[in-house]
Amino acid sequence: MAEMNKPPPREGSLDAPGRHPLDWRKPEFYDEQALLTELERVFDICHGCRRCFNLCHAFPTLFDLIDESQSMELDGVAKTDYWKVVEHCYLCDMCFMTKCPYVPPHEWNVDFPHLMLRAKAVANRKGKVRARDRILSATDTVGALASIPLAAPVVNTANKLRPARVLLEKTLGVHRDARVPEYHSDTLGKRLHGHQSKASGGEATESTRGRVALFGTCYGNYNEPSLGQDLVSVFEHNGIPVVLCDAANCCGMPKLELGDLEAVDRARQHNVPHLINLIDLGFDIVAPIPSCVLMFKQELPLMFPDDTDVARVRDAIFDPFEYLMLRHRSGKLRTDFATPLGKVAYHVACHQRVQNIGLKTKEVLQLVPDTQVIAIERCSGHDGTYAVKTEFYPTAMKLVRPVAKRVAESEADHYTSDCAMAARHIEHSLADGSKAVQPLALLRKAYGI
Repeated sequence: MAEMNKPPPREGSLDAPGRHPLDWRKPEFYDEQALLTELERVFDICHGCRRCFNLCHAFPTLFDLIDESQSMELDGVAKTDYWKVVEHCYLCDMCFMTKCPYVPPHEWNVDFPHLMLRAKAVANRKGKVRARDRILSATDTVGALASIPLAAPVVNTANKLRPARVLLEKTLGVHRDARVPEYHSDTLGKRLHGHQSKASGGEATESTRGRVALFGTCYGNYNEPSLGQDLVSVFEHNGIPVVLCDAANCCGMPKLELGDLEAVDRARQHNVPHLINLIDLGFDIVAPIPSCVLMFKQELPLMFPDDTDVARVRDAIFDPFEYLMLRHRSGKLRTDFATPLGKVAYHVACHQRVQNIGLKTKEVLQLVPDTQVIAIERCSGHDGTYAVKTEFYPTAMKLVRPVAKRVAESEADHYTSDCAMAARHIEHSLADGSKAVQPLALLRKAYGI
């Protein structure tokens, strides 16, 4: 498959790294033998480099398989064991973005995350995906059921009871000690239904239109509705009218991580027309979860490179703090902060880093007087569902430990993350009774609103 995408060698090229479109609709994409051949090629390159040994557990798994084989080379590893590497990749993209020297346009054409995605897609096509994983990735369905007014308190209570968690582990494979999110019957959709923006008009700048449609996300709708509420408060305080994109479904990222690309396509077919309608009405799109922004900024454009509507959404969607910083550069961000934040330990989420927008959350929070932001650029090991699965929970706790250690050592007044799930995972690792505060909630506190 890589041979189909492989660009001509460019010796001494100074071109910026770039990714090729994902040829997921071609039959060759799902050829298992061709996949194994490409896995062997890339794994051998990784073995000779090993720069990514400390990013996640996929690379240590690969290197241990090689080092413990009889030949201590890749040829000593059974191809059936390649899947052990695949299952530990949660598509954070950090190897491509920060470590690998062989990404395109290098002639070796290594895109490890998308090779792992291809492997997951092959496994999904062959029916090798557990029912547990299909259920956990059906975020809209699970959220809608668990947030039914009578069901939500029962689900939340059961998730705190040891016998219920033991049963959940035995039946569904969700680790008994993993932190699982709460569900709210008072969803973001209900809280913002019929919302009339307090901001009027909305003044455009060179790069923003000053009117925002909130893509609330499934997690933000069912699990932490306060994310969307904080965004609305902060944006409207800055004269930016906000409406809720209440017709949206899940962005498709959970299904992408499962390799269910057909389900991703169905999510695109539902969401993109609604977002295009809002764009045509003069709105920019903002989402409070980095993975959702990344889905529209990167993954869908790579899956559908010829879809002009996908491209329009890509160009109109923003990370919240990216948007606020763009406004600030045009002199349109209010800096009438009422409360200093002190020291803030800030975990930079992987899917926010991948967007190549810089540390915008840190830049905005540091505008608050008497505020110091300490950035922690290391994966928390959560990945949506990876950290709750029985077989991966111990690894996820190992991956988050250095982040939690940095937070504890900082003796910060607050700790936070762009990814709400990562923030809760860090909180779970610390286990000291402290609570993470989301960045938008911190900014709202600073404004005193």
